[in-house]
Amino acid sequence: MTALALTKPVELRETSILPGRGGFFGRLSDVFWRHPKLLLFLMLTPPLLWLGIIYIGSLIALLLQSFFSIDDFSGLVNYEFTLATYAQLLSPTNFDIIIRTIIMAALVTLASAVVAFPIAYYAARYAQGKWKALFYLGVMLPLWSSYLVKIYAWKLILAKEGILTWIFDKLYLSWLLDGILNLPVIGGNSLSVSYLGTFLVFVYVWLPYMILPTQAALERVQGNLIEASSDLGATPSQTFRTVLFPLALPGIVAGSIFTFSLTLGDYIIPQIIGSSRLFIGQAVYAQQGTAGNVPLAAAFSVVPIVIMAIYLWLAKKQGAFDAL
Repeated sequence: MTALALTKPVELRETSILPGRGGFFGRLSDVFWRHPKLLLFLMLTPPLLWLGIIYIGSLIALLLQSFFSIDDFSGLVNYEFTLATYAQLLSPTNFDIIIRTIIMAALVTLASAVVAFPIAYYAARYAQGKWKALFYLGVMLPLWSSYLVKIYAWKLILAKEGILTWIFDKLYLSWLLDGILNLPVIGGNSLSVSYLGTFLVFVYVWLPYMILPTQAALERVQGNLIEASSDLGATPSQTFRTVLFPLALPGIVAGSIFTFSLTLGDYIIPQIIGSSRLFIGQAVYAQQGTAGNVPLAAAFSVVPIVIMAIYLWLAKKQGAFDAL
């Protein structure tokens, strides 16, 4: 009995080790099984090379281009290290483009948050079953249509002969629309060639990117917290300020990452709907394409990168990445 007990584990141990599989793929599978880190390395190498060479490499090349300058006489790029191109960003014309873009991005982000919050709150608190499915369908449906089609559709809506002007006329509010268009900062000949029209289209296009993270953050807010605040005598406004809004803030900040960054770099909407005053995206396109000033276009491109790097750092401190 003792000898049998001693030899049995050895037999089981020998039979539990299967022989290696034959063929090239069998041996390769055995190698990957014995060395899982090798398999992980081979799987991650192609995407990391793509990210490192194509994406990060292009950003580095862009950064290097911004430290060159353009020769005023020949129009050729002078490949000598200089900060003169960045100094051009501080000229009144270029600095005005940067400030205009930042202000527009901030206003679009703020308006998107104000519009998105009640929609997201209703979806998180009250929508159930088919109504929640309808909510997601309504939010996602605009994203399925063509970006350019939506912009040109809004151009027709905001035009002087468009449906919006017709609605104001039927409501006998044409005087109100004319008064808005006569404002020196946001007005124009029509809404389709004004800052107000650009603002409206920006909000419409990027609004889903604000609604979804906000709704996800509000889903995590437990209902008993709101009930406890009410039981302790807090008014609805106090509950919103002290309980609901702080807990939903990471989602709002997460949505603002999309709305702010997308507005900051967009050049199609201001080019189709808006005045002749440029935004950063349009300036990059004009300097790189029409003017041929690649260093200045690269310097303009660095501006939103730096702004978003600072913004992402602040958003991370607010826990926004947890709501993405």
